[in-house]
Amino acid sequence: MKKFEVLTIFPELIECYLKHGVLGKALKKGLAEVKILNLRDYTSDKHRKVDDYPYGGGAGMVMQIEPFYNAITSLKSNETPKKFILLSPQGRRFNQRMAQDFYLDEKELVLICGRYEGIDERVKSLYMMKFQLVIMF
Repeated sequence: MKKFEVLTIFPELIECYLKHGVLGKALKKGLAEVKILNLRDYTSDKHRKVDDYPYGGGAGMVMQIEPFYNAITSLKSNETPKKFILLSPQGRRFNQRMAQDFYLDEKELVLICGRYEGIDERVKSLYMMKFQLVIMF
């Protein structure tokens, strides 16, 4: 059985998709297991803040590094090897072929969902090597 973990700030949106259609049927048949993780659970402030203004100014908000670091570190500490995939709107489309390749090659996948104008670039650059993060471009 394949295991998927989805790291997001909107777990209720993901849960909706898992209850219906093809995904719902696959989960009911036991073909896969999906665990949804709320990125806000990995913050250290009382407001569970995950975003901030971009350093150097600019419009919009970017997602902070701290919650990602805490979440990835926590997930990586598990003994089971996992492939981390950072989904990015600036990247390549995650299509059926890629899904099949990952499904065949990996036992556990962690899908990291970004939001706002993007994710602090340190998540991509520093943790790509340390955590063997795959960025979907």
